[in-house]
Amino acid sequence: MLRRPEYRRALVFCGIIGIPVSLIAFWFLVLLHELENLIWVDWPHDLGWSDPPWWWPLPLALVSGAGVALVVLRFPGRGGHVPAAGLHAAAASKTAVPGVALAAVASLPLGAALGPEAPLIALGGGLALAFRDLARAPATEASTTLLGAAGAASAVSAIFGSPLVGAVLLMEVAGVGGPRLFAVMLPALLSSGVGAIVFTGFGHWTGLDAESLKIGLPAPPLLDVGDVGWSVLLALAVGVAVHGMLVGAQLAARLVVAHPLRNTVLCAVAAAGCAALYAVITGRSPAEVSLSGQATLSQLAADPHAWSVGALVAVLLFKGIAYTLCMGSLRGGPTFPALFLGGAVGVLLSPLPGLGVVPGMAAGMAAASAATLRLPVSCVVLVVLVVGNSETVPVIVLAAVVAFVTTELLPQGPGIPPFSAKPGRGPRPASSRP
Repeated sequence: MLRRPEYRRALVFCGIIGIPVSLIAFWFLVLLHELENLIWVDWPHDLGWSDPPWWWPLPLALVSGAGVALVVLRFPGRGGHVPAAGLHAAAASKTAVPGVALAAVASLPLGAALGPEAPLIALGGGLALAFRDLARAPATEASTTLLGAAGAASAVSAIFGSPLVGAVLLMEVAGVGGPRLFAVMLPALLSSGVGAIVFTGFGHWTGLDAESLKIGLPAPPLLDVGDVGWSVLLALAVGVAVHGMLVGAQLAARLVVAHPLRNTVLCAVAAAGCAALYAVITGRSPAEVSLSGQATLSQLAADPHAWSVGALVAVLLFKGIAYTLCMGSLRGGPTFPALFLGGAVGVLLSPLPGLGVVPGMAAGMAAASAATLRLPVSCVVLVVLVVGNSETVPVIVLAAVVAFVTTELLPQGPGIPPFSAKPGRGPRPASSRP
């Protein structure tokens, strides 16, 4: 394929387009971050509070729900796909870019328990096609698919902090190679994790060492049987819990389709109510339930002992409900809240005999993200890079595969119906899978 001139030209063109797309994605993320700090940090401080008061998310939710509903009703592309559908590389569209950007701004800084990765994928693909048309490059079906995927990967790699995650994610999301490739990837992923455990176990238990590729980095404590066993059970539980949230999100999406404006606002306010109840019960910031959870996950990892058992249970309960409602109604990505919820489960269960905090968090994040996104390979790569701990890779692989298989084998939910812009019109039949 590299010998074909048209493919080489497309490769160069993708590299050139990646520059403006990544720059726009960077400033879009900066905008979201600055708005979030302004609304959740600066304004409360200016009014004399160290943290936002318990009621803070409620008026923001009214604005967010109404804004997203108006974008869905009035703009091409309906502000992007419903987060409950996971991440997918739908046909990139340059006409959808304004609506996607506005829906993300109306959702993410105002308290939606969602992340920015789904809007970035849609923006990157649409912008790449817009630049292609500006350059008057040939618009073929093959070039549309190639440029859409390349633009999405360029945009999303910034938020995950690694081009490797962006490339693997888009490969798996786009289904490159079809079901046959996926059928091979999953068993290979599982076998590699089991193999790593066997090599680690025999090297630790026998004192012998089989030569492997090493670069001399200091090694953390080795995994033991407790870490592996509890991680598998944790992944099973997380898979069942995530399946329940996905079904709930699909039901919320069906309600929104029936009456977009009213029910989007109701879902947003209900999610904000979860954050308010959490703040009243625990005395902590409502932002820990609202927003994506990216900053809170860093705080949890840095000092897990700062969270009491009651606070961990409360944040899992209330953020889980808020996440479910937001996935079915607002616009954003499902990845970061899933990572936080999985990490919180790992910290909560870390006192179990034989399970450490680091393996527990790693397994929890891998299980929750794989069950939510249904992209086990991408989730393994993402969690390995986030954790930055090579010794936990085997439990990350096992947890991702176990949670993914658990979620896939459970009965599927009602699905997300096609959108109808006519309020009051009931949903039409849809596929049973998100």
